[in-house]
Amino acid sequence: MRSLRPVLPLAVAALLLAGRAGGAEVYRTQGDCDGFPRISLKVPPPLCVGLVAQHLGFARGVAAIGRDIFVVDMGGWGSHQGRLLRLADGGRGTPQVLLHDLFQPNGLVPGPGRTLFLGITGSVVQLDPFAPDPAKTVRVIVPGLPTTGRHPVPALAIAPDGALAINIGSATDHCETGERKPPDPHAACPETRELPARGSILRLPPGLVPTAARDVPVLARGLRNSMALAYLPDGRLVAAVNARDYINRADPALSDEDLPHDTFVVVEPGADYGWPYCYDNGIASPEYPGFDCHDRKLPTMLLPAHAAPLGMLLYQGERLPGLDRHLVMAYHGYRLTGHRIVSIGLDAHGEPSGAPVEFVGDWGFETGNHPQGAPVAVFEMDDGSVLISEDKNGTLLRLSVQAARP
Repeated sequence: MRSLRPVLPLAVAALLLAGRAGGAEVYRTQGDCDGFPRISLKVPPPLCVGLVAQHLGFARGVAAIGRDIFVVDMGGWGSHQGRLLRLADGGRGTPQVLLHDLFQPNGLVPGPGRTLFLGITGSVVQLDPFAPDPAKTVRVIVPGLPTTGRHPVPALAIAPDGALAINIGSATDHCETGERKPPDPHAACPETRELPARGSILRLPPGLVPTAARDVPVLARGLRNSMALAYLPDGRLVAAVNARDYINRADPALSDEDLPHDTFVVVEPGADYGWPYCYDNGIASPEYPGFDCHDRKLPTMLLPAHAAPLGMLLYQGERLPGLDRHLVMAYHGYRLTGHRIVSIGLDAHGEPSGAPVEFVGDWGFETGNHPQGAPVAVFEMDDGSVLISEDKNGTLLRLSVQAARP
């Protein structure tokens, strides 16, 4: 991680934020959504979506501590221009830059004692965002995370017992080498033998003793890129996994539009879910014909192909009707299956039950009304509203209930 500079004055921060607006589409607003300008998206009544802030750069992770909202601006792929922003007063305050010059920051979750855990390409750090100079409070919790390949940015989730789940994404699309050269079908995929293994989820136990990534226990393997992570009430981790692209290049008889499915798993500690050797429900990948997938763990549920889930939470509030004890998941994908938010209910035993149900939709590009949505992270505020960051348009949105009119 590069050196971290002091907090910028608010006036300077505002200018920097304005300078990052280039190219981003804007939302047309009309009316009010619980105190914020309302945007036109399809949601079931009485829900509505409000525009909290725009021009936030490459907005990725989002979290809140009380009424202070924190947003990660990744800065762009390959850049060291990432930042951590603070929006006080429930998002109504002028954005303030707390950290900058970060290498592709992404995941953000609250830690103990009003601290934040921030996943940066190469490490996980902890900081006090309320300190006079937050940069001076930064300490590395997990050094030595991967910095190369297609999926180096870490996603995070904090467990009820304080353990930290860390996604280690694959280095390739499907273990190819060089210019789309297929892998050796008779050898193990080399990146799955790295330390830490690519395509895995790590579990840092509670206590926060700094631990090198290679020494953090592996919770599960064979998960290509588990960018959406959340914990169930009983402490089990759930993950939504981004599957590969271009399966038709390996086998023209297979449809890239329909296969493979992204997957949803209730993570079983120690399990191997099969990537890159198997896809969907235990089908051998075309690069590994004849591979025996019987000893690989099957996913809990198949999601639409290329939906690209990037964020998930367990909703525990009462403000949003119909979402109590539901998992809320953001589909980031640009294809027809993406750009929407869905929910998965939990049954009486706390098990995910039923197919995902869309509740924020019609988010494709609409001239003069709104851009195509690219939701990344979701976070439940103390008041039960849900924050939504989206990177394509640099915006922060808020799902809430329309206040009753007098």
